[in-house]
Parts: sequence; C-alpha cells; structure tokens
Amino acid sequence: MDADELKRRYVAGERDFPVANLSKTKLIGVHLAGVNLFAADLSGANLAKAKLWGANLGGANLARANLTRANLSGANLHEANLRGAKLNFTKLYGANLSGACYDDSTRFSRGFDPISKNMRKL
Repeated sequence: MDADELKRRYVAGERDFPVANLSKTKLIGVHLAGVNLFAADLSGANLAKAKLWGANLGGANLARANLTRANLSGANLHEANLRGAKLNFTKLYGANLSGACYDDSTRFSRGFDPISKNMRKL
C-alpha cells in the first residue's frame, strides 16, 4: 500500500489497516484521526504535522519516523517502536505510550519524560 491508496481508502470511510506496509511513505499533514494501524510498518515515514488523534498505532514500527508537530493525542502507541523517531513538538496528550521503546537517537520535545510514560529504553 502507498500513501495515496491509504488516503483514498480513509476518505472513503475505511479505518482498519492493521499490519500495513507504509515504510518510507510521505504522509505530511495527512488527516487520519481514529485510524487503525496496529503493527503497521511506518519505519522512516514522514508523518510531520499528521493528525492522528485517537489512532491505534499499538505495536507499530515507527523507527526513524518523522512525527514532528504531529497530533497523537489519545493515540495508542503501546509497545510501538520509536527508536530514532523525531517527536519534537508532537502532541501526546492522553496517548498510551506504555511499553513503547526508544533509544538515544529518539528526539522528544523539551521536558518530555519517557520514563513517566512507562516507555522502555533499548
């Protein structure tokens, strides 16, 4: 699946895309509120300014993804791979980050404490 197909199907009302392969796709500013991308491969994807509030990204591979200024409020990121991801100025209010993994190359907004969100450093 590519970015255009995902957007087209979302606009048509489809919300379930578990295990989708969207590696390295450009989804800048895309509106995908409430989408189910459980265990999807979004490694290296550009999701800057994406509107993903309430999305299910549990178990998703977001390694090296650009989530700068994305809205992930209320999203499920339980056990997601965030190693090397850019989360600068990302809205994470009410997001479930428990068990999500990160590393020294993951970039968070100033003051964000991954330990308090029950994230795992690898």
